[in-house]
Amino acid sequence: MQALADLEYVRLDAEEGIVETIVDEFLSADLGDERLNARLQSLAQTLAAKPNESIPAAADSRAEWEAAYRFFDNDRVTPDKVFKPHRDVTLERVRQVSSVVLAQDTTQIDLTRPSRQVDGAGSLGNKNRLGVFFHPLVAFTEQSLALGTVWKKHWTRDNEPARGTRKEKAKRRHQLPIEQKESLRWIEGIRASAKVAQSCPNTECIAVADSESDIYEVLAECVRQPAPNFQFVIRAGHDRRTEEKIDWLEAVRQTPCLDHSQVKVRQRRAKFRSKANSKREGDRDARTAELETRAKSVTLKPPWREDRELPGVEVNLVLCEEVAPPEGAEPIVWLLVTQLPIDSVEQIRRVIDLYCIRWQIEIFFRTLKSGCRIERRNFHNLPRSMNAIALYSVIAWRILYLTQLGRSHPDLNCEIVFDPSEWKAVYTVLHHRQPDFRLPDEPPSLDEMIKMVASLGGYIDRPNKSSNPGPKTLWIGLQQTHSLSTGWLAFGPESRNSAPT
Repeated sequence: MQALADLEYVRLDAEEGIVETIVDEFLSADLGDERLNARLQSLAQTLAAKPNESIPAAADSRAEWEAAYRFFDNDRVTPDKVFKPHRDVTLERVRQVSSVVLAQDTTQIDLTRPSRQVDGAGSLGNKNRLGVFFHPLVAFTEQSLALGTVWKKHWTRDNEPARGTRKEKAKRRHQLPIEQKESLRWIEGIRASAKVAQSCPNTECIAVADSESDIYEVLAECVRQPAPNFQFVIRAGHDRRTEEKIDWLEAVRQTPCLDHSQVKVRQRRAKFRSKANSKREGDRDARTAELETRAKSVTLKPPWREDRELPGVEVNLVLCEEVAPPEGAEPIVWLLVTQLPIDSVEQIRRVIDLYCIRWQIEIFFRTLKSGCRIERRNFHNLPRSMNAIALYSVIAWRILYLTQLGRSHPDLNCEIVFDPSEWKAVYTVLHHRQPDFRLPDEPPSLDEMIKMVASLGGYIDRPNKSSNPGPKTLWIGLQQTHSLSTGWLAFGPESRNSAPT
């Protein structure tokens, strides 16, 4: 959906807001040994240069890739210690902006191997798929610029399937307190978001999550947070009753239409044929949907719990509902739950825009899995894998960050992010066949450099169309850029090996 509100752009400057290199994310690392700290920084630089390659292919020598595997296997190295310096500098970036979206979601990291399985990997839904669940909280500006990850959690499931019928297992799950369920992660994510708000008091922090987080205890947790700069937007996924004993969806449907909009619905094919007809994950054809928007404030009636009494929750509802969907198509229905104001059309549109930013975390997951190929890293136990995931999650964030930075700040000098050897090598390769070619006196803009790098990865810049590079072309192009830069430093006109003029 197109942005519907005229929102403030993120305030970043060359001295303190822009991440110059991946090493900047790990300068404050404390692994208990200065040599390990230095190894983390050099390893981040090496792997970020070739994120799609295996560790041996990315390393410059056998000694380097063996050192990388020893690093991930070191008892002093933990995912939290690898992640902490990135979290700290992310919070500094959050403090520089007026508002951030804190999006949380869960993805499966499939570590299934054809022969020897990863020690410690758990079930991913059936006995044939093993891996780990990864649940990060990623900060974005309202212009979708990824600022970094501020919290994360991972866990595994028991490989032994629960006994009993589906109905019996559902009953047992229903009787468990939320503290004993995987659903607790959503509450932990809200608490982590509230801590960010407390440590960044001048930044409005909006926790955003999909319908899987629509759990009454999660809504109650959101409402009870004391930080005045904390807010939330959660997509509804369940039927709930208001104090007036009416379903909350019907309650907002009875209000007048306040706005009309269009959204382009992408084609979708079910990942698993067993889910082909499901509403959330089934097949869907591409179309342009006409939406009507309504809004209403309600007080929710708390559900019964065996172990506690839950409070009533006052929330605002924003409903986006498709008008006249194609025959046989599931209509688009977004019911968004928030405490953000809904007194004007502009405020309602902002709630919708904030929820739309949540889709960026899906791109983050895709970059981590496809761009950094984290599921194909050859580790034999889960602790090593999680150390690698912690490092590659920062690399995946940086790829996404560079992709979006070129769009939001196109006129910046590219040397804020890229070394002179990188832009000069790439510029020469792409322009050397032009008549009277010479390098420009001034470095190109960041937008121009991002597009040049992405063109090495297959991006086509069409002058008559407003298109931007995506993460895939960028991560491929970054690998080419690293190779060209290495050649430039060794044999280019500014190298020691170049012939005197």
